[in-house]
Amino acid sequence: MQKTFWLGFCLSLAAWGAGQPGYALPGEPVRAVEEWIQANPTLRPGPGERLLINRIDTPAQRFGFQASIFPVSGVAPGVNSNLIRTERFSLFDLINGLDGNRMEESLRVIYGTEIYADYRRALPVYSYPSADAVPLENPNLRQQGEVRQGDRYAYWLELDSDQTGTTYSGRMAIFLKEDLPLLLEQLGRQATP
Repeated sequence: MQKTFWLGFCLSLAAWGAGQPGYALPGEPVRAVEEWIQANPTLRPGPGERLLINRIDTPAQRFGFQASIFPVSGVAPGVNSNLIRTERFSLFDLINGLDGNRMEESLRVIYGTEIYADYRRALPVYSYPSADAVPLENPNLRQQGEVRQGDRYAYWLELDSDQTGTTYSGRMAIFLKEDLPLLLEQLGRQATP
C-alpha cells in the first residue's frame, strides 16, 4: 500500500512536470489559487481540501502543500485576506530519503519550468547552519537551509538530517520578495545566542 501512494505521487510529478506554468503563485487572489490547486494533477486535492493538502500513505511517507495569506515569517498585522503571500510544500520519506535535488525537482513539477528557472537563477542570501550557529534543542536533528532571492519570488529550502547525516524531511516555501527582509531578520535572531 505504501508504494502505491508514493509511486502514484512520483508518476504524477513526472507526468505533469513537462513544463506546465505555475498559474497560482504568491501574489494571486485566494480564489485563483484554490482553482489552481483543484486543477493541479500533481497536488490532487481530496474532498474538502482547499488551501491545505496532506497525503499520508504510511507514517514513513508524506507529502503536504499549503497556500497561505500570511507572510513566510508568520502571522502579521494588516494581512490582506484575499491575497496569497506564501506557498509551501513538504516531503517526508523514511524509505528513500531526501536531498536538495529531489526538493528542487518537486518544485519544478508542481510549478513548471518558468518558476524552477527563477529558483535556479536566484541568488542565495542566507544559509545555515553557520560555524557559530546555536545548536538545536534536539541533538539528534540537524537543520540545513538556504534562502534565495529570484527575479519573481523568494525561496526557502530547509532539510532535516539525523545524527548519521541521512535526510528524511524537507520543506520549500515560495513567497513574495517583499517578505524577505522580515524572514532574514527572524532567521538571524534564531542564529544569535
